[in-house]
Parts: sequence; C-alpha cells; structure tokens
Amino acid sequence: MKSFPMFLKMTGRRVVIAGGGEQAAQKARLMLKTEAKLVLLAADLDDELHAIVAEGRAQHDPSPATPESFADTALVFIASGDAEHDALLHGIAKQAGATVNVVDRPDLCDATTPSIVDRDPVVVAIGTEGAAPVLARRLKTDFEQLLDPRLGSFAALARRLRGAVAQKVPQHKRRDFWRWGFNSAPWMAFKRGAEREAADLLKTAIAAGGAPDSSDLGLISLVGAGPGARDLLTLRAVERLQEADVIFYDRLIDPDLLELARRDAERVFVGKLPGASHWPQERINDLIISAARLGRKVVRLKSGDPSIFGRAVEELDAARAAGIPVEIVPGITAASAAAASLQRPMTERGVIDRVTLATGTLGPDGGAPDWAQMALPGTLVVLYMAMNKVAEMQSALLQAGLPGDIEVDVVAWASHAKEQAVRSRLDRLVDTIAQSGLNNPAVLMIRCPSDMAAPAARAQQAD
Repeated sequence: MKSFPMFLKMTGRRVVIAGGGEQAAQKARLMLKTEAKLVLLAADLDDELHAIVAEGRAQHDPSPATPESFADTALVFIASGDAEHDALLHGIAKQAGATVNVVDRPDLCDATTPSIVDRDPVVVAIGTEGAAPVLARRLKTDFEQLLDPRLGSFAALARRLRGAVAQKVPQHKRRDFWRWGFNSAPWMAFKRGAEREAADLLKTAIAAGGAPDSSDLGLISLVGAGPGARDLLTLRAVERLQEADVIFYDRLIDPDLLELARRDAERVFVGKLPGASHWPQERINDLIISAARLGRKVVRLKSGDPSIFGRAVEELDAARAAGIPVEIVPGITAASAAAASLQRPMTERGVIDRVTLATGTLGPDGGAPDWAQMALPGTLVVLYMAMNKVAEMQSALLQAGLPGDIEVDVVAWASHAKEQAVRSRLDRLVDTIAQSGLNNPAVLMIRCPSDMAAPAARAQQAD
C-alpha cells in the first residue's frame, strides 16, 4: 500500500484551490461538502466559481501566488488548466510546506482524491492509487446501489442519541443496543420512510435501559424474487436476503439468487408442485411463524411479485394473527419480464390501454374463469398458470366471438437462460403450443386491440 487512507478533520481549516476554470470548479464542488474555509486563488473566476464567492461559500484571492498564499493550509489543489503553470504553482506551494494535489499530475501529488460515496456522516472513499480510475468509479456505482440513501440520516439520528444512550444504557448493553438499532426494527422502519416510528423505537429502548429481548425481534419478509434473472432483483430484496437468518424458497427460485444470502443463513426448500404439494400452505405458515418467534429474520422468497398470485394473503394473515411484524418486498412480475423480453410494451397508446392480470387456475371449488369478460377491446389479458387450460380458453373465446386472428404471445421461463417464446393466432394457439413444446411456468399474453368488437357485440351479429 503506497498511499495510506485517512479522514482529515476539515472544519475551519483553509483549503486553497489555485485556478479559476472548470478543473478548479470540480475541486470546489468536492470541498464544499466539507466545513473547510475555501480560498480560490486566481486572477479570474468562471461563472460557477464567481457565484460560490458571491454566496459567501468561498473567498477570492486574485493576487499572484506566493508561498504565503499556501501557508497554514490543510490541503492545496492546483488546477489552473495549464501544465507549465501548474508545475510552477506546485513548487511555490511546496515552499510553504503544503500538502498538494495537482490535477492530472500524479507525480506531483502528495495526496489524491478518492471516489466518494456520500451518506454524510457515513462516507466511503475508494482509491486505486491511480492504477485504475475507471474501476474506482465502477466500485462507487456499486456502493451507491448498496448503501440506502437514508443511511446517513439514520446515522445522524444515532449520533444525536449517543449522549442519551451513554446516560441511560449500561455500558455492557450498549453494543447490543446499537446492533439492534442498525440491524433490526428501528433501521427497518427508518428506511421505509417511517422516521418518527424509528426514533420512537430507539427512544423507548433507551428509556428501558437497552434493546428489547431477542425474542421480540422476529420479522417476516415476503420477498419477490422477480421472474428469475438475478440482476432483476430489487435492491431491497437483496438487502433482505443478506439480512435473513432463514430463507424459505420454492421450486421456481433460481439457485443463483440464494448465493446473495449470508453464507450462514439457513435455507429451507418448501417446493410446491402444481396439484401435488408435499408442503401444504398451512405447514409453510407454521414454519415461518415458528422461525420468527425465535427472533429470527425470516425471508419467504417467492418468484415474481408476492402480491400477484403468490398466496401472500395466507402468510400475511398468519403473521398478523401471531403478532409478528411482516412486510412485502415487491418484485418484478412475469408479465413485465415477458414484455421486456419480447420488446413489446404491455400498453400501447390508441391500441392497448388496460392490462388484466388473471389466473387460469382458480381455487379447488371454483369454476372456469369468464374468459370473454376479460377480453375486452383495448385490453392485454395476461394469464398465469393457464397452460393446462389453453384448449378450454381458446374454445371459450372463439365461441364468445373473438376474431381468430388476434395475437397471443406465450413466454415460458421469462428472463431465464432457458426462456422460450412463441407468437400465435388465437385460433391456432393449441397447435402452436403443442408444436413448440412450451410448458409451465409460462404466461399467455392475449392482445385485444381497441378496434376489436366486444365479444358480446360479435355474438349478437352472428345471431
């Protein structure tokens, strides 16, 4: 390690930026994030720097540079835009004993500026010692995605409460208190926008002399795994996987997704097969409730979106009945993934102005869906779990008067490596699917354009 990373206190300390153009402005933007006293050393300033001075956020020194210009500084940035002049200014600054950074001249730099992820007061600095600036920017992007935008505000709240914690929470309980605060209910509440709730949880725990017992910390997260592709997971879904103590998943979950979880997280397969499940819903409910009652963070990982044919209601009701906190983390549903793969948006102005999501498999006591009622002009009907009802659905729609030439897309395993898709006319759908060999999991997307006559009207015309 040729460079030692260190955070410098900047409050009230002088930072001189020698230069008045865009390069100097870039450094000024960076230093204005701190509480340093900023001095702009240049005969002339561009409009941005002039505005900074006019707002009282920096001082302008138009005089020629001397060693005194750089005396008693925390940092000096040299960014005149002229290589020869920069080298001259560097020599003058070093006479004053300053720590100097010269833009685009690593050979003249005592210090380099890292890529910064700012969640003030939480700051992540990334450097490569000049070896790979592009890599540093890539890592910055990764950290920007990883760190919740509210993290800094929550850390600031914690800082405001540190005095109260020191007074009211015994020293041997403080580490557990902060571990609870940053990993459990307070942080969960804060990052979903419930800042007052988070503050109340922390203050109540402080008044009680410490974090609640571990038995009170269970949480059930019904997490949407999306259609299958790992990079279509939401950031919140990844967070819940990384925080989970136990993960319950089923047969449609790509094993790659589980690699995002903590290595020590327990993984429980609760595979449910259509029409023949060794894991009835009641048993799954009992398992996730039992795990949460032990104070564990439980993830119920569901393909697609838990709220769309994911049987989330049963698990929500079970958690609420047991008095255990529960949340839904939405995911990308198969319809969205299929539309993206087809590069065919689900809505189209003047042609398709509504989308109906429906299931081809009703409850055990239910009859067949009313296909014709869904297939109205201007509607895209997306059917889940309908591959075993294709013949019945095709017959019902044609008998209701739908034209045989309307288009139907069938997409199996949307977003997976083994994705398959076919496009067919409605009146040839059964044969097309049979020839393609497509099977579940798949969605059928029936396009009923706005200029199509309603099924009832066609039936009347036929009469």
